This record gives sequence, C-alpha cells and structure tokens, in this order.
Amino acid sequence: MTTKNPTLTRHYTIDEIRQEVQQLVDCGTLDRHQPICALCGYIAAREWPYIEAELEEYDYFLRDRIGDLLPHEVWHND
Repeated sequence: MTTKNPTLTRHYTIDEIRQEVQQLVDCGTLDRHQPICALCGYIAAREWPYIEAELEEYDYFLRDRIGDLLPHEVWHND
C-alpha cells in the first residue's frame, strides 16, 4: 500500500491559472491592471512556486498585468 506524501502538491495548468484569475477579476478581488505578482496574495504560499513555474513556462513575468492572462474581450457596437 502506498501512502501519499502530504507535502507534495499538484501541478497547475495555465488554463487552471487563467480560470482562477478570471474568477478573482470577475468578483472584483483583483483588477486586470494589477501586476501578476498580486495573485500571490490569493494563492497558498506552498503552491506559489508551482504557479510561478507554469507562468514562466508560458513567458509570463510577474510584472506583467493580470489582464494578460485573460482572454481578449470583444466589443460589438449596438
């Protein structure tokens, strides 16, 4: 029988990170103009290195804006 090590954490995909960011922006917790590093205040400290590594893999810098992680909004004229 194998037991799980409670210190191991799971890997976050860029899509999961984007979904979390979208929720935080939608509820007004984060603003799309804040730097990505502001996100670390809403992620458990033990998880942050994994989030940061995934962001770096997709060429995001902590100084980039939260809005860079969100899909582009399309505005239609009425």
